[in-house]
Amino acid sequence: MSVLAVSEFSSRILNWYDRHARVLPWRGHPDAYAVWVSEIMLQQTRVETVIPYFERWMRQFPTVGALAEAPEQVVLSAWEGLGYYSRARNLHKAARIVVSDHNGQLPGDLIQLRKLPGIGRYTAAAIASIAFGQDIATLDGNLKRVFARVFDVSAPADGPAGEEILWALAEKHVPPGRAGDYNQALMDLGATVCLPKNPFCLLCPLAELCKARALGVQDERPMMKPKAPVPHKLKAAAVLVADGKTLLKQRPAEGLLGGLWEFPSAEVDADSPEALAAAIETEYRLRVNPMARMDEVRHAYTHFKLTEIPWRCELIHIPEDSLLKWVEITELLQYPMGKVDRAIAKKIEKSGK
Repeated sequence: MSVLAVSEFSSRILNWYDRHARVLPWRGHPDAYAVWVSEIMLQQTRVETVIPYFERWMRQFPTVGALAEAPEQVVLSAWEGLGYYSRARNLHKAARIVVSDHNGQLPGDLIQLRKLPGIGRYTAAAIASIAFGQDIATLDGNLKRVFARVFDVSAPADGPAGEEILWALAEKHVPPGRAGDYNQALMDLGATVCLPKNPFCLLCPLAELCKARALGVQDERPMMKPKAPVPHKLKAAAVLVADGKTLLKQRPAEGLLGGLWEFPSAEVDADSPEALAAAIETEYRLRVNPMARMDEVRHAYTHFKLTEIPWRCELIHIPEDSLLKWVEITELLQYPMGKVDRAIAKKIEKSGK
């Protein structure tokens, strides 16, 4: 593509952005910390969901130092509801590294940024361009879609070959001095005009340059690798209440929902009290007598779908070395939980028993 065409691509998207840029709370913060927090929150989460979380987060943890000093459970509680909790744990770990190794200032160097937990190629480039004004391209899902359509990239965008083609296109068109605006303009275009389905091509500033539109294949771009079937898991949970307390378990720090609290639960192969009792004894060495089935809770995670069936149970035996914790029902909602266990907790808290 000629230099003139490169200039036209950049000027079109920047002119559009100057008129139609979304008003977002993190764009009103000049500091790199706010940009960093917003970029982490926006990973796999919609803007409208992120906005109230970002605003609360910045009130609760207004600086890197404030975040670094906070206990992990407080950080996880502030993140509750956004999902993908490894993002919060990594943000917390990285804040402590920034304080200890960088005098509390987020580094602007790409290599140093990439060394921080939770900051990959995309996030490092976004921070460097938006917060530090560096002439660096970035590439998220919205940008992939825009470039795949404008340049009719047929290689799967979620495969290594297709992704490298799209990164090269993004880097080729960076306008010197306005990389941050360029990246945010493409994010906004992908979020509001170049939509995954039914894009508003007539409103797009790049419509005249769009090869996929000219060929009538815009709805087929970006190409993606075939998705494997999503497995379904069935779990049962034991809800044990005694003397105004209920029994909880804290999940391991690493992995799905790391560090969050949950009711004792295990995968089962049948929706029955016998299956629950056997699974709970195997998993926790608890002996329970299931008394009443509660309403099931359903949730879709990234790689599987879950149906969890809580049972109110009578406790028969708990080993002395059990790592489970009795928690006051009046304090139950203070413990950070995933959505499934939070739904169960709310039912218990509401009933008071």
